[in-house]
Amino acid sequence: MEITAAMVKELRERSGAGMMECKKALTENAGNLDASIEWLRKQGLAKADKKASRVAAEGRIALAEREGKAVLIEVNSETDFVAKDENFAKFAEEAAKAALNGDVHNIESLKAANTSQGPTVEESRQWLVTKVGENVQLRRMAVIESVNTIGAYVHGGRIGVLLEMTGGDAELARGIAMHIAAMNPSYISPDNVPAEFVAKEKEIALAQMSEKDRHKPAEIQEKMISGKLRKTLSEMSLTGQPYVMDTNSSVGDVLDKAKAKVLQFHRLVVGEGIEKKEDDFAAEVMKQAGLA
Repeated sequence: MEITAAMVKELRERSGAGMMECKKALTENAGNLDASIEWLRKQGLAKADKKASRVAAEGRIALAEREGKAVLIEVNSETDFVAKDENFAKFAEEAAKAALNGDVHNIESLKAANTSQGPTVEESRQWLVTKVGENVQLRRMAVIESVNTIGAYVHGGRIGVLLEMTGGDAELARGIAMHIAAMNPSYISPDNVPAEFVAKEKEIALAQMSEKDRHKPAEIQEKMISGKLRKTLSEMSLTGQPYVMDTNSSVGDVLDKAKAKVLQFHRLVVGEGIEKKEDDFAAEVMKQAGLA
């Protein structure tokens, strides 16, 4: 029986196994999907699908870079134990290299890219799930490809930063990337903060004004609100923050001195935005005992 691409695709979706494994399973079972799934399960290749719904909020950030291009990849696992596994770390590095060396700009295209070992990134992920016994997911990536200076920094495998900068040098770019990792600015400068946010902050500052201040002249109130707003916008903007390498200077001062300017930055943190399930074992025991 001819094994078509559509059959392989359907089996992959139902089993979670890799393309080559699915094709072999269909060949071994004369194209029968149910028998092929059973065959894959017996081979230990279909259990990845059963783990797909588990929350994967641990993991690591991997970096790959060369002249003119840098890539960050977030790969998630269920536990920190697996995130520290040698096989997991190697997979993350291979995925980052595949993104760096291929025409890859999103997770879907990354999955189809080949690793240096031969299999695709997705096939390698499926193998890793089988190996470590946990859900493993490629979650996010950030890419900067430019003729300008690119700064990159990964802290402890858990926080990764990429930035593009004109002027300055590689040392300054890395230093600014380290600052972004540590201080987590939301915007490059106060000018980049959305007008809606600024208007809302003004509204909040006015509402928080004391009764005494409310009786002051309008121009005095405006100066008070503007001062408070400038402080807020500076704290959340890269250029307004004290530079971690020299807290006597702001990042903006350091950049100006070097005649440099940050054009963009990306900051990835492992598990950021993923809702973790917190088990309350004491409450569970009490519930089972009929005490809650």
